[in-house]
Amino acid sequence: MEQEDLQILIDELRALPHESEWVEFKQNNKNPQKIGEYVSALANSACIENKEYAYLVYGIKDETHQAVGTTFQPRKEKINGQEIENWLTTQLEPRIGLTIFEFKYEEKPMVVFQIEPANNRPIHFRNISYVRIGSYTKKLKDHDDKESKIWQKAKQVVFEKEYAKRNLSSDQVLELLEYPFVFKLLMLPLPSNKDGILEKLQEEKLIVKRLKKYHITNLGAILFAADLNYFNDLARKCPRVIIYKGNNKLHTIKEQVGKFGYAIAFERLVNYVNDQLPSNEEIGRVFREEVNVYPRLAIRELIANALIHQDFSVRGTSIMIEIYNNRIEVTNPGKPLIDTRRFIDHSPESRNEMLAGLMRRMRICEERGSGIDKVITQVEMFQLPAPDFVAGDNFTRVVLFSPKSLRQMSKPDKLRAVYQHCCLKYISGEYMSNQSLRERFDINKKNYSIISRLIKEVIEAGVIVEYDNSRMYIPYWGR
Repeated sequence: MEQEDLQILIDELRALPHESEWVEFKQNNKNPQKIGEYVSALANSACIENKEYAYLVYGIKDETHQAVGTTFQPRKEKINGQEIENWLTTQLEPRIGLTIFEFKYEEKPMVVFQIEPANNRPIHFRNISYVRIGSYTKKLKDHDDKESKIWQKAKQVVFEKEYAKRNLSSDQVLELLEYPFVFKLLMLPLPSNKDGILEKLQEEKLIVKRLKKYHITNLGAILFAADLNYFNDLARKCPRVIIYKGNNKLHTIKEQVGKFGYAIAFERLVNYVNDQLPSNEEIGRVFREEVNVYPRLAIRELIANALIHQDFSVRGTSIMIEIYNNRIEVTNPGKPLIDTRRFIDHSPESRNEMLAGLMRRMRICEERGSGIDKVITQVEMFQLPAPDFVAGDNFTRVVLFSPKSLRQMSKPDKLRAVYQHCCLKYISGEYMSNQSLRERFDINKKNYSIISRLIKEVIEAGVIVEYDNSRMYIPYWGR
């Protein structure tokens, strides 16, 4: 923080009616044991109280909040040869963000410990965790209700609300974010002045104003960054498109890495990917002009789904769109939250609901739960092999395959196609039949028996069942 920010911070803290669970005023107490206990207690209490930071302030009287200054100089205090800031980090478990500011306030020396709140679990100092009860520091083990709240808070960390960049001026915010796109995509007029623009950015949770500075949230940066490389924790979240020669990764033709926020770059990304894909003069019996081998709508939905449902906590990896001669793979970080077999019918559980909600409002993605349904519908219209949904330990991948005849398909290809067709019929209020499956594969009626044998194999695999002995079929979960 700059001097001006620190002045405003002290003004705000002094204006509090009394010390609280997340603020402690001291004059000159430099006992390292006490300082460690305060830091643990304040970090844990800031978590419970939903505070961005806790503060240990030296130079303020706790009874009157009068600024009296302090003789405490933490950078000159040595504990076992270490500065107190470094020593504290070795005694606190897990480690937390701790910043010490030394400055002048009303011409008096001040010291502020700015302490990040606990996250994931309580903060221990020398194997004991503390908490604030009013203005008193107590052992956390004696207050079970407080400890349980800390664990509950750990489950409520929201990626979109965290800060990608802190303590910016209004001009810096407008330089780092492509704010005109916010209004364009939400179909709103651009305000005529800076205050109106900043007010809307705050309303949409893209920025937060604190004191006289602004913080850009992860939501604001990931969607509207002029360059994601300016945001250290998000720089590796730019989508990558890789085009290979052949059907493996041995030879890369080219690789493109984005840099703009998702909302800005989405249409360009989808168009770029579609432009790299092959086209045919005719597909199946329906299309008689040059069209893409892969349906454009399916590509759009898969990219949108990957952006929305990725796990941002998986470090060092990003959305990958890989184009091979015989397939296209769209991969996002994070294991899916539901069984891949239920992608078609199940409303998706999004890790990033704020991101998904805003992208839906901007018409970048479909309404909840309809995206994968549209992908399967498009795949059947183009008479392509069924897409493969793959769940890894820390990734989710969707594979679209280039055209194959039923004879060319492997057994897993056929099983997926029958199951997905059956699901699609069921969620449309219909039933799969031999006839509907023949139409799916463009099989002549005289080859009825081929489809009958295929249906029997899929029933034996346990993913579809016959409905009421009617020669109509439903997915296993529809019973």
